[in-house]
Amino acid sequence: MFHKMPLYLLAVILGVVLLQPYLSNEVQAALYGVSLSIKNLLLFILPAVIFSLLFKTAVDLAHQATKLILLILAAVCCSNFLSTFISHYVGTSLYLFDLKLVLPSTINELTPLWQLQFPSWIANDKAMFGGLIGGVAFSLLMPKVAKPLALFLSEWVNKLLHYFTYIIPFFVAGFVVKLSYEGLVKSIFQQYAIILAIIVIAQFSYITFIYLLANNLKIKQCLQALKNMLPATIAGFSTMSSASAMPLTILGTQKNAHNADFARSIIPTTVNVHLIGDCFAIPILAYAILKSYGAPEPLLIQYLIFSGYFVLAKFSVAAVPGGGIFVMLPILESYLGFNSPMLSLITALYLLFDPFITAANVLGNGGFAIFLDKYALRSEKTFFAKKLQQRC
Repeated sequence: MFHKMPLYLLAVILGVVLLQPYLSNEVQAALYGVSLSIKNLLLFILPAVIFSLLFKTAVDLAHQATKLILLILAAVCCSNFLSTFISHYVGTSLYLFDLKLVLPSTINELTPLWQLQFPSWIANDKAMFGGLIGGVAFSLLMPKVAKPLALFLSEWVNKLLHYFTYIIPFFVAGFVVKLSYEGLVKSIFQQYAIILAIIVIAQFSYITFIYLLANNLKIKQCLQALKNMLPATIAGFSTMSSASAMPLTILGTQKNAHNADFARSIIPTTVNVHLIGDCFAIPILAYAILKSYGAPEPLLIQYLIFSGYFVLAKFSVAAVPGGGIFVMLPILESYLGFNSPMLSLITALYLLFDPFITAANVLGNGGFAIFLDKYALRSEKTFFAKKLQQRC
C-alpha cells in the first residue's frame, strides 16, 4: 500500500478541498477531531517507537554507541549551520526588492468537535536516551537476552508502522479541512507569494541537492528517493508537525537507505533538532522583515555569530506547530536587532508558512539520514562499518 500512498493522499487532499465548501461546520469540526485524535494517539506511542528503534541500534553497535551519537550530533550541527549560512546569501538578495510585509489578518480558526486525549507518560528525549543506554547495558550485561529483545521490539515497530499506513488518509483529511476552512493557503498565495516562493525554492533546491549527492548524482534514483519520501512530506505539510510525520519518515527512509536499520535509527534522534526548513525560512524571513523596516543589511560576522546561536538553539526546539520560532525570538532580538513589532511579524509569518516549513523539515531529515547512511558506511575504516556489514 505504501508505494501508492502519494496518490491516495493527493486524492484525499483534492477531494477535501473540493468538498469543503459544501460540508457543514459540524462535519468539518468532526473530521478535524478525528485527525487530532489520531495525532494524539501517535504522540502517545511515539516514545515507545523511539525507544525500540534506538534500543536495537544500540544493541547492534553497543561498543560504538557513544561514537555513533557523537557522529550524528556533529553531522546535525554541521548540516544546520551550512543551511543557515547559505540562507544569508538568499536573504541578502531580498534587499533588491521593495518589500512591505505586514501582520496577516486574523484567521478564523476551526475548533475540533471532539478529540481523544492521552497522558504524557515520558518525554521523547528521555525515551531516546533510555533506548540507547538500555541497549548498551543489555548488550554488555545480558547479551543472550539483548538480541532477541531487540528483534522483538524491531518487529513490533514494523507491524505498528504497517498498520499506521491504513489510517494515514483519515489522519491527513482533517488537517486539510482545517487549512481549507481557515483559508490559510489562499491567504499565503494572495499576500506573501514572493517571499514564500523564495523560501520554498531555496529550501527544496538545497534538499534536492542533498538527495542527488546521496544517490551519486543519478537523477532517476534521486527522483525515486524523493517519491518514497512524498507521503511523509505531505503528512508534515498537513499536520505541521515533524513528530507526527515521523512514522512515515521512517518508512520512506528505510526504503531509500542502503542499511535500513541504521538510517531509520537516525530519524528519531534528529526529528526535533535537524530542521533544514527552519534554517532557511527563519533567516530569510528575518532579512525580509529587516528590509521592510528599513534596517541595514547585517554584516557577515554579525550573521555568523547569529548562526552559531541559532544552531545551538535548535536543540531546544519541539517539532510541533510553531515550535521553531519561539526559541529563536531572543536570538533575533539580540543579534539581528529585532524590536517588538518585528518579532510579532516574524512569529505570525512563521506560523502562516508553517505547513511549507514542516514539509521541508521532514523531507530534509529523510535526505540527511540517507546521506549519512551512504557516507558514514562508505569505507570499512569507518568506526561502525564492519559491525553493520557483519549483520548483512
